[in-house]
Amino acid sequence: MSGLSSTQMGRSLCNFTKLGTVLGTIGITEYASKALGDVVYVELPELGLDVTKGDTIGAVESVKSASDILTPVSGTIKDHNKVLEEKPGTINKSPEGDGWLAKIEISDASELDSLMSKEDYDTFEKE
Repeated sequence: MSGLSSTQMGRSLCNFTKLGTVLGTIGITEYASKALGDVVYVELPELGLDVTKGDTIGAVESVKSASDILTPVSGTIKDHNKVLEEKPGTINKSPEGDGWLAKIEISDASELDSLMSKEDYDTFEKE
């Protein structure tokens, strides 16, 4: 893997950049934020939490429903977006930007191979 940024999609958005370690940003896609409706509460993962691909790391509640957030890769939670505790609607305004949920140090970079590229995901959501 090179030092270039790339975007991969799973059930959650995962952006990663190699900077000595592989660090990813987990959140929801724009498509998912629209499907959820107005987000009113976000449960963030604990810092230092070791997770395995597919584990529930938090939840997003909206006026329509509640959805678990599953990690698309294994690793250790290094940061979470505290802004969402006070302003959960940030997810609706910028789901793939300021509305990120967590930063994860990826323990098995080969898991990234099973995720869709952003272009493939964009095509998938239009189907």
